[in-house]
Amino acid sequence: MGKEKKGSASAALFDWNGKPTVGQALPLALQHVVAMIVGCVTPAIIVASVGGLSDEDSVILIQAALVLSAITTFVQLYPLRKGKLAFGSGLPVIMGISFAYVPTMQAIAGDFGIGTILGAQVVGGAIAILVGIFIKQIRKFFPPLITGTVVFAIGLSLYPTAINYMAGGTSNEKYGSWENWLVAFLTLVIVTALNHYGKGIWKLSSILIGIVAGYVVSLFFGMVDFSAIAGASFFQLPKPLHFGVVFEPSSCVALGVLFAINSIQAIGDFTATTTGGMDRVPTDEELNGGIVAYGACNIFSALFGGLPTATFSQNVGIVASTKVVAKRVFRMAACILLVAGLIPKFSSLLMTIPNCVLGGATVSVFASIAMTGVKLVTAAPMNFRNTTIVGLAIALGMGITQANAALASFPGWVTTIFGRSPVVLATITAVILNLVLPKEQEDKAIEIMKEDSLC
Repeated sequence: MGKEKKGSASAALFDWNGKPTVGQALPLALQHVVAMIVGCVTPAIIVASVGGLSDEDSVILIQAALVLSAITTFVQLYPLRKGKLAFGSGLPVIMGISFAYVPTMQAIAGDFGIGTILGAQVVGGAIAILVGIFIKQIRKFFPPLITGTVVFAIGLSLYPTAINYMAGGTSNEKYGSWENWLVAFLTLVIVTALNHYGKGIWKLSSILIGIVAGYVVSLFFGMVDFSAIAGASFFQLPKPLHFGVVFEPSSCVALGVLFAINSIQAIGDFTATTTGGMDRVPTDEELNGGIVAYGACNIFSALFGGLPTATFSQNVGIVASTKVVAKRVFRMAACILLVAGLIPKFSSLLMTIPNCVLGGATVSVFASIAMTGVKLVTAAPMNFRNTTIVGLAIALGMGITQANAALASFPGWVTTIFGRSPVVLATITAVILNLVLPKEQEDKAIEIMKEDSLC
């Protein structure tokens, strides 16, 4: 489906304010949901496991993930504007729970609990609002070299999670068994094959299809327990403050740094959406409104138990490839997410997916995240200065967090900020080095040219 159809009966699909029929919009809305729903709920499943939540509380966390993703998507689709001030981007984007926060959330959940994640999320949301307001002044501190280093660190830090899940999960008495590895690799093979040989909906839904196939095979090994579904209700609203909101300073710093980075990263997704689907760049009002709404919605989400949300890049890819930008399509997708989140039996069904299936499906996602970081990094010249920044940031971030006792003599808050997740230390290191290391003459010339073009 491409731009050449703009003159046909389906022209409304390619117009932001177009009104395609339900028959035209529904399949495209489902396509967006299928592409993101696994990535949306998996962070909640991982964090629930690390936090030691009961089945009932795990379902509530997953339910909140779906409902709040739908609400934040609605906010982006229907912005409030007054003069040059905006709340929401007014762009065709889908919001969902982001993997970018998972390594840090795992550390916080293991040490302090879910409520501390949500408290840090409130602070992070406030930071994102400030970034949105002062985006022009702050953006220069986060060039692609820095954001790429951060994304690369995120991908690398998620690999142990994927491998542990492929082996069955560390709490599983059959951890590392051949059955777990067989199911995990079967799921991975299906996902990889569809990604490279599939077309259309088969490629876009490769992760979902892989999980379904792995799930069916896992049934024959007796890995699936349906008991939680029987006790789940058919309808339930999210529970405000169910997990509480706890403000722990070191956790707030750790998650706050990531919110600042992801606010900048959102510019890339907004830009990719407009250039790919609308043949233009986003306006300052769209960027400011989108990032401010991103921060405010995360504060709101925290109060209802929803983990941090962000723009979903796979949905940006769908917009760029199909050119479909009709608001009605995205509204319908958000409605599907909302309905799914209000049905606890659906959320509890997701909880029955074996860890080995999730690991086999998501290891390729984590690999993709890491390689996206590599692409961003290599967009800059790989001279001695830049390789020093990336190399030292990754070395310190990954090295210190993998050496378990490296910070044992320091206060607990130091370990929480710098010793649990490699992403925070890699980010801080990269930003500082980028500020203090002298730029080469060629880099300075390019930077001046960019500043002139922005003026």
